[in-house]
Amino acid sequence: MQKLLVIGCGDVALRALPLLARRYRVYALLRTADAQLREDLRLLGVTPLAGDLDRPASLRRLAGLADAVLHCAPPANQGLRDGRTRRLIAALRRGASLPRRLVYISTSGVYGDCAGAEVRETRRVQPATARARRRVDAEAELRRWGRVPGGPTVSILRAPGIYAAGRLPLERIQRGDPVLRAEDDVVTNHIHADDLAACAVAALRRGRAQRVYHASDDSSGLRMADWFDAVADAFVLPRPPRVSRAEAAQRLPALTLSFMNESRRLDNTRLKRELGVRLAWPDARAALAVISTQGTPSCSG
Repeated sequence: MQKLLVIGCGDVALRALPLLARRYRVYALLRTADAQLREDLRLLGVTPLAGDLDRPASLRRLAGLADAVLHCAPPANQGLRDGRTRRLIAALRRGASLPRRLVYISTSGVYGDCAGAEVRETRRVQPATARARRRVDAEAELRRWGRVPGGPTVSILRAPGIYAAGRLPLERIQRGDPVLRAEDDVVTNHIHADDLAACAVAALRRGRAQRVYHASDDSSGLRMADWFDAVADAFVLPRPPRVSRAEAAQRLPALTLSFMNESRRLDNTRLKRELGVRLAWPDARAALAVISTQGTPSCSG
């Protein structure tokens, strides 16, 4: 059985682990000392490894460990380069044997604002924020490694807004935070966390070298305010007020506004055609109806 190393054991990785444990001997790098998480992983047949991408000395055990790597860890929150990915590559390259395959979960934010245009994976990246530039840096470093003789087959999943029962903007809606009026609004894209986990599993099996895939559902073209209305309606909450862009700039934090400055429609044809992904939740609005019947989830901002 091949060995798989999972980097970044967050929500999406945890959803993927039950699927991965059937196919691989799985190791998960953990920076936390959470005893319950470690026990949960062991019950899944996953071996937890203590390590922190911000502490290179803690990564020594990774050398020569894995045949494949699923890299889900985000960059740090500062700078324009992803030091975590660079340190991961350095640790993996020290081994006598190198991973043969690596899948990285990135973000569609690398494209910047596309003025609502349809976007395919061949479009040039044009990041507009520091966090997106760090993602571009991570992608470039991984693909550069993949081009080195003996390097891994590197595949990249660019994901848009991830949602699930515990990942909905209910707090924002309950606070009455505004959204943009129709003439100022942006086009958004979504993926259910379960579907993103399935995309990662498919990419590990069938992803092509140096290939980018849009891990996005079929509801491309949904306006941001319409998405917030749909969430509010599903949970019987008042719809958020719609305001001009100028008023939003006065009332919302800079991070929230940055997401309101980018508009694009992701094409997911390659995901389905090459990876054979069949989405369990192809329509984000339809998914909300199911989620809302499962009880009120924990809120996210």
